[in-house]
Amino acid sequence: MKNFIFTTVLSLFAFSTFAQKDITPLAVGSVMPEQTHVLTGIDGKSVETKSLMGEKGLIVIFSCNTCPFVVGGDKFIGWEKDYNLLHELAAKLGFNLVLVNSNEDKRDKGDSLEDMKTRAAKLDYKMGYYLDKNHVLADAFGAKTTPHVFFFNKDFKLAYTGSIDNQMEQNKKRHTDYLKNAMAAAAKGKKVKMSSTPPIGCSIKRVSKK
Repeated sequence: MKNFIFTTVLSLFAFSTFAQKDITPLAVGSVMPEQTHVLTGIDGKSVETKSLMGEKGLIVIFSCNTCPFVVGGDKFIGWEKDYNLLHELAAKLGFNLVLVNSNEDKRDKGDSLEDMKTRAAKLDYKMGYYLDKNHVLADAFGAKTTPHVFFFNKDFKLAYTGSIDNQMEQNKKRHTDYLKNAMAAAAKGKKVKMSSTPPIGCSIKRVSKK
């Protein structure tokens, strides 16, 4: 029964995700927008987006504390379990990997800055975790889901966007590590072959703008 309920919840979240037809993710090759947008970290410090750039690039993963695609459940373990390993690999290759929470409509329902601090401490996050007030960065990037990956090279150009891997694809023939493959190619100065994949997750909870 629990598995059935969780599967149903995932399906509902996925439906809300794909209903965001008016949101178009940034095209591969585009220059990072909102480079001077100020994000607030769980350490209390405010930083401009461009300052997060690593030696060879920056990986932004839009995430949250409340989505089953991130935190997992009975049926799906969630992508959050991979965050620290991905951050470690990124650092070894010269990239910086950060998490950004743009769930403005859930600040009082599990996605406040204090909630972010608690989640990061519980899961021992090794990467920076930042609050994107009024989902400005998410809107500029065209981020749809939690998680949703945007990987920029050292020239601030988008090299890869989409899912972390294909764990949630039905009838997959083999496991494919989209983000890891993109990092491996970019680290060698090569073009990312699969540069865009469909993002899968809960819809980012935006607020209406008057």
